[in-house]
Amino acid sequence: MQFVRGLVLAIAVICASLPSLAHADEAGLRALLTRLATTTNFQETESVVRDLAATGEPAVERILSALADGNLYVRKSDQGVFTGKEDGQTLSLSDPLDGTAAGTAAKADIVKVKVNNALRRTIRDVMGGLTLGSADPTVRLSAASTMLKRPDKTALPALDAAIAGETDATVKAALAQARAAAVLVSDLGEAEKRAAIAVLANRGDSDALAQLTAFQAASTGALAETAARSVAQIETSMAAWQVAQNVWYGISLGSVLLLAAIGLAITFGVMGVINMAHGEMVMLGAYTTFVVQQAIRAFAPDLFDWSLAIALPAAFLVAGGVGLAIERGMIRFLYGRPLETLLATWGVSLILQQAVRTIFGPTNQEVGAPSWMAGAFQLGQLTITWSRLWIVLFCLAVFLLLVFIMKRTSWGLRMRAVTQNRRMAASMGIRTPWVDAFTFALGSGIAGIAGVALSQIDNVSPNFGQGYIIDSFMVVVFGGVGNLWGTFIGAMTLGVLNKFLEPYAGAVLGKILVLVLIILFIQKRPRGLFALKGRAVEA
Repeated sequence: MQFVRGLVLAIAVICASLPSLAHADEAGLRALLTRLATTTNFQETESVVRDLAATGEPAVERILSALADGNLYVRKSDQGVFTGKEDGQTLSLSDPLDGTAAGTAAKADIVKVKVNNALRRTIRDVMGGLTLGSADPTVRLSAASTMLKRPDKTALPALDAAIAGETDATVKAALAQARAAAVLVSDLGEAEKRAAIAVLANRGDSDALAQLTAFQAASTGALAETAARSVAQIETSMAAWQVAQNVWYGISLGSVLLLAAIGLAITFGVMGVINMAHGEMVMLGAYTTFVVQQAIRAFAPDLFDWSLAIALPAAFLVAGGVGLAIERGMIRFLYGRPLETLLATWGVSLILQQAVRTIFGPTNQEVGAPSWMAGAFQLGQLTITWSRLWIVLFCLAVFLLLVFIMKRTSWGLRMRAVTQNRRMAASMGIRTPWVDAFTFALGSGIAGIAGVALSQIDNVSPNFGQGYIIDSFMVVVFGGVGNLWGTFIGAMTLGVLNKFLEPYAGAVLGKILVLVLIILFIQKRPRGLFALKGRAVEA
């Protein structure tokens, strides 16, 4: 019984002391704020900032944020420190600890607590330690990343405590890496520093490399050698990841080239028509996407994430319909005259550009991205954006669908027959004029749905398609006229080659080098990588 009474008495004493402890913590913060009001230089202000951060109180984050943003003021009459918000010639004041309103003051009656860039960096660093205890794992991860980039040996106790209480595996690993960086700038022993080097070497990215390189330069003996080996290991790993990143960028660019060129490969291969208006079919698809999104924003905003799915068939029908009208109204009268066809389709491209400029205006139009295409994710050290990934997958889907149409349908059989020997196909009862018409419409429709995808990565304007027409012809000629697999391999090859040349030659010179290489290749293989077979083709 005596034990129970003693326990109850102890609990009562603790509960009674809690308000006084809270009051003591607040009193300590108020004293530090008073010191902040009397600082005379940035060094003194920095000292107060570090003392505030050392308290570990959540209210300190509000004070430091206001100081970094230039919103912390001292009232001249009583040296009180407040956060302020400008309202004309006066400021609305509030308590920096709890945010309660504290009246107003004229600008002449207060003085701003001055900060410079060095002090802002200090505030940013110490706030990283304050946010280690946040309930949001994303905030804790960001704090760990900040502390890794700017290690501070005084943060070791806070990091140890955070690691001990962390339940999220990803955040815990990031905290351990931040601790390793702090160990390297501390006075801890050689064993601790060797372990820290191993942790950073396992991370293996540019942040770890920066910390190990700085440590190697500042140390000597066995530790410097260990750091040097880790630096060499990371550099080798990063070089391999850089190659993988360039390959991914090349595949991404290749998918864009394939989307733009695959429709041209069909019309050029089957009909032998040099369609200079092909880029405008891509542009019509992009503007169809814009119109669909504007309609959804106006009448059904909840469907915006479905806007691209709705725009795909609409763009195919619009671009395919325009392509069919061009073939029936003009191109069918120019077969066998490639120069006249080139000039006529070039004129059509100018007409379409001017028509779009008249309807929509000459400026860029906004085409939004659905939520499922926003952001990026990490795969090892590869950074992959969702928009590019979806475009690559969409490109593959379109390509496989076309291969199926060409190889497994009667329409595809007729198209291949006309491509290989037009006269023989006509003598077998195939209506070659209609094959030409619907092939041109199919190629234009595919260019339209390519415009839907490309509107997500480029500015939609009347000149939208001009950036793709030259690259499309290069892909088609390099891969082999009329050969889908040749177009696929040609697009991917040129995409990867471009991305590997760009770091050394630049984007413009890289394209020129690619063009020169294609010209040299065509001198050796005039029909491209995969030449079509057939009597008419080979004649």
